[in-house]
Amino acid sequence: MTKLFFMNSNLKIAVIGAGPSGITTIKNLVEAGYKNVTCFEMNDQVGGNWVYSETEGHSSVFKTTHIISSRKFSEYTDFPMPSSYPDYPSQQELLQYFNDYVDHFQIRPYIQFNSRVSSASLTNNQWTITLEDQRKDHFDLLIVCNGHHWDPRIPSYPGHFSGEILHSHSFKNNQKFSGKKVLVVGGGNSACDIAVEISRVAKKTSISMRRGYHFIPKFIMGMPSDTFYSKTLWIPKRIRLFLQKLVLRLVQGKYENYGLQTPDHDILETHATVNSELLYFIKHGKIKPKVNIQSFENNQVVFEDGSQEKFDTIIYATGYKITFPFFETKVIDYENNPVELYNYCFHPQIHNLMFVGLLQPLGCIWPLADLQAQQIVQFLNGKWKLPQNLDRAIHNQLTNRPFNFIDTPRHKLEVDFHIFYQHLKKEIQNL
Repeated sequence: MTKLFFMNSNLKIAVIGAGPSGITTIKNLVEAGYKNVTCFEMNDQVGGNWVYSETEGHSSVFKTTHIISSRKFSEYTDFPMPSSYPDYPSQQELLQYFNDYVDHFQIRPYIQFNSRVSSASLTNNQWTITLEDQRKDHFDLLIVCNGHHWDPRIPSYPGHFSGEILHSHSFKNNQKFSGKKVLVVGGGNSACDIAVEISRVAKKTSISMRRGYHFIPKFIMGMPSDTFYSKTLWIPKRIRLFLQKLVLRLVQGKYENYGLQTPDHDILETHATVNSELLYFIKHGKIKPKVNIQSFENNQVVFEDGSQEKFDTIIYATGYKITFPFFETKVIDYENNPVELYNYCFHPQIHNLMFVGLLQPLGCIWPLADLQAQQIVQFLNGKWKLPQNLDRAIHNQLTNRPFNFIDTPRHKLEVDFHIFYQHLKKEIQNL
């Protein structure tokens, strides 16, 4: 490993993305004395996915989005959200929070807006960053913070659907679906939120799930569900999970009573679906549950239980591929290979390449991204070192996971918020 990284405040650093992960990375670098930082942001402002835009090329939350983790567990480690914010802040409030963070720590001058990176190539231990307008610059270190919620994953089924097909990536608001018959495909947070929003205006709204899911209400016993869960962490895991399922059963009853499938996995073995409205809307006849799709026949959808229905529009809320358009796949290909990064951050062979926020926690990404950025700073300062046998350490992280997550592409990046938070904090503090 080159000595370039240690105690060199003149290190020239490129950061890709000024979303929630990118801005905390810039802040931690600058605060530690690394002033030669340039962040490339494709949009005209900070916030990443939380910048609402009706332009389909921009991957944004939709207009009425509220966060699914509570305010308390979504804050950066040294910048609390305003006490006036609700337990679950809105898109507008979060965007203001990110801008306040940037201005408080005076890091806006380090960001080049309207600067989309088209390629990042490594030659002689230096990164060449080429922008879409063909501008180029060279850097000693590259930190990738642009996330992975941009390249839609769309399933394939036999037959042809003659109606409109889109991905949740393109869903901005419910206005265009007024009076239509809409099928939403998926059982995650986006699918449930979109189904609820569309059902307010659509003629018919159905939601197709290929398996049963556990649905966690936003509030349990009057407190945000993640706050409630945090108060049970002292209980042994097996008993804790049993109690969690018992609470859900007492509050919601059996999923079969809603026309939903029984989950084939334990609670927290998939990315948590936090939604208080889906079951309510199902019981009020606004949303109709359907099983997995079998095939298409013109505008008719055939489901695996043999039922058939006609729809005007299908919306796939089926997640995203883990791709990076500026890397050659021979350098980085996490779509077809395991994400072999120590702490989902440090590359085992390319020591001047790091990722921040490339994870999918059972909780919020931003506090974890903050800690990842803090650890990068300590690595650069020489205060913290990577494990001596890095390949083994990465293998142990990938194989010894806190829950037996089901084998789907999205769970490559899955971590438990509390366990991973404490792990990072311990490594940072135990110098």
